[in-house]
Amino acid sequence: MPEKNIATWNAMVTGSIQFECNEDGLSFFREMHQSCFMPDEFALASVLRGCAGLRALYAGRQVHGYVMKCGFEFNLVVCSSLAHMYMRTKSLDEGEKVIKAMPILTVVAWNTLIAGKAQNGYSEGVLQLYKMMKMSGSRPDKITFVSVISSCSEIAILGQGQQIHAEALKSGACSDVAVSSSLIGMYSKCGCLEASLKVFSEHENGDDVLWSSMIAAYAFHGQGEEAIHLFEEMQGRGLEANEVTFLSLLYACSHCGLRKKGMELFEMMEKQCGLKPSVQHYTCMVDLLGRSGCLSEAEDMIRSMRVKPDAAIWKTLLSACKINKEADMAQRIAEEVLRLQPQDSSSYVLLANAHASAGRWKDVSEVWKAMRDKNVKKEPGVSWLEIKNQVHQFCMSDKYHPEYEKIESYLKELIAEIKKKKGYVPDTASVLHDMGVEEKEYNLTHHSEKLAVAFALMHTPPGMPIRIMKNLRICGDCHAAFRCISEVRNSEIVVRDGSRFHHFRNGKCSCGDYW
Repeated sequence: MPEKNIATWNAMVTGSIQFECNEDGLSFFREMHQSCFMPDEFALASVLRGCAGLRALYAGRQVHGYVMKCGFEFNLVVCSSLAHMYMRTKSLDEGEKVIKAMPILTVVAWNTLIAGKAQNGYSEGVLQLYKMMKMSGSRPDKITFVSVISSCSEIAILGQGQQIHAEALKSGACSDVAVSSSLIGMYSKCGCLEASLKVFSEHENGDDVLWSSMIAAYAFHGQGEEAIHLFEEMQGRGLEANEVTFLSLLYACSHCGLRKKGMELFEMMEKQCGLKPSVQHYTCMVDLLGRSGCLSEAEDMIRSMRVKPDAAIWKTLLSACKINKEADMAQRIAEEVLRLQPQDSSSYVLLANAHASAGRWKDVSEVWKAMRDKNVKKEPGVSWLEIKNQVHQFCMSDKYHPEYEKIESYLKELIAEIKKKKGYVPDTASVLHDMGVEEKEYNLTHHSEKLAVAFALMHTPPGMPIRIMKNLRICGDCHAAFRCISEVRNSEIVVRDGSRFHHFRNGKCSCGDYW
């Protein structure tokens, strides 16, 4: 163009960033400034979105200074984008200051603040802000509900999630596919697969995101056949599967022992759908092979794959070594993990597990010594559950709980009952310390998830499902005990551990003990 004006410069800045060419957008903005053109509020908002997309905090702060020089510091559009930039670059305090300085807190401003908290893992703070937003008179919209429902998913609080679902229904937001996808995820992560399916069935014309969400829900709950069936129906409707869909399918196959189907889907992903597998897809395949006992094949896959292996994929193989009691291979694979994450406590624990399963207590002691020498702390197991909208948390041998003595007494009777009626025998091999049998049994009895189940049975009506969440993987002994308890107490026990969901009913688990 022989002459450029403010409109053409603004068009290039906003257009570039709209199509996620963030670096080009910032470059155009720099040239615009050098040509002495003053951007309008929409160009400034776009530039800030570009900084957010690049996670460029330093550049964002420079633009913030420019905003103040131009007199836009109280403009609602610019301030919302400025706060969004700070939130996306993990500068939550600066983002909150911008929003609190705004003359009016609009729905957009509230959404920016709530989404920022949600994206940075402050789930409880999100729920508090949601209450404040309603008290201020602002009406939540579909964007608000997506963030708030996702936060309920993260901390698995079903009661509050159901209340927010009701509010979303009243506002009409549930007609939005993004809100429904969030609800499917929330109910799934709270252990209510039936509720997820109900939400899904209410959308006859859902998009690929909605279908992928339901496939992920089935996968997370160990319903591999159902996930595959839904995928085939999705294909029949002409909906395109994306990388997330295949990740859920491969995850489902790995947790249900569907090795042949998993291999087919992995091949289909690239050859038929043109999607390149990421390290996460390869991790699912390594898990699938490892659970099938094909450890050498799994290691070959890691060493020959086209993407750089991360610590997670090596850790997956290390876990398979523990399951298959391959202590020597575990030692070698642990070195690969610790080379990438030298302070990762779970890798040491997995290695100690592998040695313990082989009865190599000297090697177990050496692992604990290495942890002490490197000041690596083992992550404590924590279990929690929600009763009457109140969250109760338990740690191993949690003597600080106000009802600890009652819980311990009840648990002692319960363990004695399942020993007598179901022939339960504590799996002392799960204890990673060389100690006496009685000490090992005491240790196993006081795992956080057993304390949580005992507390739930004491405080819930007979026949009501019990839902327990745990940060780490459930141990083999607790898994066996819960199968017995579910039959003796005629209760459904749902446990979400660090890997998946387990539904215990009538002495059986949904995972088919393929956990």
